[in-house]
Amino acid sequence: MDITELRAEIDKIDNELVKLFCARMEVSAKVADYKRERNLPIFVPAREREILQEVAAKAGPEFAGYTRSLYSTIFELSRSYQAKRNGNQTPLYQEITQAIENTPKLFPQSPMVACQGVEGAYSQLACEKIFKSPMIMYFKNFDAVFSAIEKGMCQYGILPIENSTAGSVNQVYDLMIQHNFSIIRTFRLKVDHNLLVNPGTKLEDIKEIYSHEQAISQCAGFLSRLPGVNVSAVANTAVAAEMVAKSGRKDVAALSSRSCAQLYGLDNIASSVQDKGNNRTRFICISKNLEIYPGSDKTSIMMILNHKPGALYKVLARLYTLGINVTKLESRPLPDREFEFMFYFDLETSIYSQEFVELMCEIQDFCEEFKYLGSYTEVV
Repeated sequence: MDITELRAEIDKIDNELVKLFCARMEVSAKVADYKRERNLPIFVPAREREILQEVAAKAGPEFAGYTRSLYSTIFELSRSYQAKRNGNQTPLYQEITQAIENTPKLFPQSPMVACQGVEGAYSQLACEKIFKSPMIMYFKNFDAVFSAIEKGMCQYGILPIENSTAGSVNQVYDLMIQHNFSIIRTFRLKVDHNLLVNPGTKLEDIKEIYSHEQAISQCAGFLSRLPGVNVSAVANTAVAAEMVAKSGRKDVAALSSRSCAQLYGLDNIASSVQDKGNNRTRFICISKNLEIYPGSDKTSIMMILNHKPGALYKVLARLYTLGINVTKLESRPLPDREFEFMFYFDLETSIYSQEFVELMCEIQDFCEEFKYLGSYTEVV
């Protein structure tokens, strides 16, 4: 046989496969009707395991693994179709629907917002991009920002969640889960680090540099060219600038923003010293209440998957089937479990799409634990 004949044979088999697949889905629909009438669960793990074992045995050793993968995907599609047919609205989806209905149509203009650091911090710059004219309260650390919202001192908080160079701010993710807060908006701020000093200070005079640990990481190349200079991490880049200004010393400097130079009366003796020019930090706006504003087209979730082969594949396969783009996937080890991980996903899908509805109605079936972190738009 030549390649043309072989392809014709495959086409013939594919025609039969499509017919059989559609026939199976039609029977699956009848199963869904039966389960709905008797209030039975769609997902029956024992039944699926039994079928997987049977088809693998029938396929034989050479094709057993391929057959398992094929049927696992068929099961995912079948469950999805059944859930869609039955209009399976989970408590999570009902909560989301209620939040969409109850959230004001206009994004807040002048709320009280908690930021970490002091005046001039990058979180302040992000806050002023997210809100039209916010009232800002500053707090010493991330925990204090969450506490301020929890106690009702502030309605929202602005926090860094990831940087294009230094990666995710894991402490913020942990606090989001601990406090059960939601993300309502995000903003990507171009971060520009500068070496700020008291007037009259020269580069060769500097013995110590202050900044936030992530800023220090982002400027590693520049700092490596300053032998003998001690680098100290502080709570915030703006705090570093404030410390230098208050010290009055001419042997210290801060890695901070240009705005802090004017704010604290400092000279900028080295501009844009970060290693990468396109250095951006993504900030999130968090709320104690679940708020979903019109136009939200991004969603963040976290999940703990069963420690079994193919667990992550099933989630990704489902997202692929729904046509939902994954813009971020990150794993973190669970401290109290050996070789088990928590996964964070950022997804692109409108809250009004059928794909979003299906995902929110099904996603908890895929994992051991699940947390919906919110749906939002990203300010540009």
